[in-house]
Amino acid sequence: MPDKPAKPKRKTPRQKPARKRSGLLAKLFTLALLIGVGLPLVVVLIYRVVPVPLTPLMVSRAIEGRGIDHRWKPLSEISPNLVRAVVAAEDSHFCEHMGFDIEAMQKAFENNRQGGRVRGGSTISQQTAKNVFLWEGRSYLRKGLEAYFTVLIEAGWGKRRIMEVYLNSIEWGPGIYGAEAAAQRIFKKPARNLTVTQAARLAAILPSPLKWKAGKPGPYVARRSRRIGAATGTVRRDGLDGCV
Repeated sequence: MPDKPAKPKRKTPRQKPARKRSGLLAKLFTLALLIGVGLPLVVVLIYRVVPVPLTPLMVSRAIEGRGIDHRWKPLSEISPNLVRAVVAAEDSHFCEHMGFDIEAMQKAFENNRQGGRVRGGSTISQQTAKNVFLWEGRSYLRKGLEAYFTVLIEAGWGKRRIMEVYLNSIEWGPGIYGAEAAAQRIFKKPARNLTVTQAARLAAILPSPLKWKAGKPGPYVARRSRRIGAATGTVRRDGLDGCV
């Protein structure tokens, strides 16, 4: 019998361009998700044990020509007076909340809505997240990232480490970052020897460290620092700094 003619090979249809684009977009989305979620987590875990060398604000100020004086010190070498002063001035519920003080945020919103002096409701944890990981400015994107990093450091660092990083990274004057640099430059002494009055003055200028001065305070800063100094007694008596 004559051989049957071979059946022609069936051509595989080419993949549609739309399907290719869909697969590429899915891969890019997955990669972006891994970077967006995983990279911050890695950095937070590193900074759990490694001193923070630089922050975006330090770099920004250096570009402006202000310089960088940053001297990292463990919390054990920073006066408890300064811990109590910043708790009294910035976040009296630091040891109670999990990164966000809803009551303080509501009060700040209501005050700002009524046109009073602009005030923030950010906790020390939120300020630490912003100072260490993010840029200056106000936007929904930055606030969202701030909330994300706040959750990460609350879960990964704990209160004592958050306070340690906070006191070593905040701005205390032109080119001055952290408690040790502030104490040395302003009061000519190490941070571990700060008195209640000196610590209160440093805490008093935190809202506007480039405008206000702790060494030679004006009338407003002097009044504010006296109130903070008195409030540190309450912080100590009521154990509001107990988690640190």
